[in-house]
Amino acid sequence: MTDGLHLWLKQNSPIALNARISCAPGEILALIGPSGSGKSTLLRSIAGLYQPRTGRIECAGETWFDSRHAVTVPTRQRRVGMVFQQFALFPHLSAEDNVAEALLDYAPAERKACARDWLERVHLGGLHQRLPHQLSGGQQQRVALARALAREPKVLLLDEPFSAVDRSTREALHSELAELRAMLRMPVILVTHDLEEATLLADRMCVLADGTTLQSGTPDELLQAPDSAAVARMLGMRNLFAGRVLGHAEGYSLLGWGALTLKVRAHPHLAIGSAVKWVIPVSGVLLMPLAGRPGTPLDNPLRANIQRMLSLGEHFRVNLLVGDNQLTMNVARHVAQRYALLSGESIEVRLRGETIHLMPD
Repeated sequence: MTDGLHLWLKQNSPIALNARISCAPGEILALIGPSGSGKSTLLRSIAGLYQPRTGRIECAGETWFDSRHAVTVPTRQRRVGMVFQQFALFPHLSAEDNVAEALLDYAPAERKACARDWLERVHLGGLHQRLPHQLSGGQQQRVALARALAREPKVLLLDEPFSAVDRSTREALHSELAELRAMLRMPVILVTHDLEEATLLADRMCVLADGTTLQSGTPDELLQAPDSAAVARMLGMRNLFAGRVLGHAEGYSLLGWGALTLKVRAHPHLAIGSAVKWVIPVSGVLLMPLAGRPGTPLDNPLRANIQRMLSLGEHFRVNLLVGDNQLTMNVARHVAQRYALLSGESIEVRLRGETIHLMPD
C-alpha cells in the first residue's frame, strides 16, 4: 500500500459505478461531470456513508473498504474531513464550539485552545464566540473548513464547498485553501460544477459520466487533448466539430473541415480517410485582420462572419460563422475597439493548427 488515496469501485446498480481515482498527499483532485455522474457517491463511499458492491478504497496506507476480503471500516474510524455546500454547522453553538465538536479525542481543557488555533488559521481570530447566524456565508464556510481540518484527517473531501457564497468571497476562500494545502500534506478531493474553479485549484481533474471515470490528468492535459468528444463537451470546450483525416506529412496532419483543408499537429495513428471529431480551444482562434502578418507553419488563415459579440468584462466572446459552423474566439476589449469589430462584418482569423486536437469519431 502507498500514501495518498486510491479508489476502485464497480457496480451495476442501484447506482452504476466503474470508477478509479488516485490522489497523492498534498494534491487537489477535482471531480467534474454532470449531475448524476457519481461525484458525490464517490465522496460518500470514501467517507463510509455509502457502501458499494465491489471495489477497494485505500487511504494513507490503510484499507478502508475491500469487498474481496469483506473489509469495511466504519465512518467514525476513518479520519475524514468533509466540507459541504450548506456548511452544516450547529446553529446553537459558537464558532469555537462548532470546531471543538471535531476534537472529542482531546482532553476537554485542550479543545477550546485547539479550536481557537484553527479559527486563527482560517482568519477568524476574535470571532470565536459568534453563533453561525452572526457570521457571513464566507465566515461560516471558514468555520466548517476549520472543523474539518481540526480532526487531522487523512483525506479532505470538499463537496461544492464554495457554491453558496458570492464571487468575491469565493475567490478569497480559494486563496485560503491554497495557503492551507501548502501546510497540510493530505489528499484533497474537490467536487465542483465550476470548471474555472477546478482548473484554478486542482492539480489534476477527473471527468466522470454515468459513474464512469472517462479521463484523468492535469487541467492543461485535459483541455489540450481530451480523449473523446464527450470529455470535450464536459470540459465546456465550445469549438467541437466533425472532420476527416486527409493525409499526413512530416510534422503535421491534414484535416478536412467542410470545403476547407487545415494543417494540424501530427496525428499519425489516425487512418487516412477516417472520420474524426476535432476541437480547438478559444485561445487557438486568433484575430488576423492584417494581411501578411507573420505566423507559424501550422497557421490556418480563413475568412469568417461575425455573428454575435458578447461583452464579458475585459474581453468579448465573438461567435463567428464559417460556412454552416459556428466558431468561438475571445478578443480583448481594447483590440475589438481598435479594429471596430461589429456583428455582420467579415474578418480574417487564423486557427493555430498546433492547438487543434483530433479524436476518433
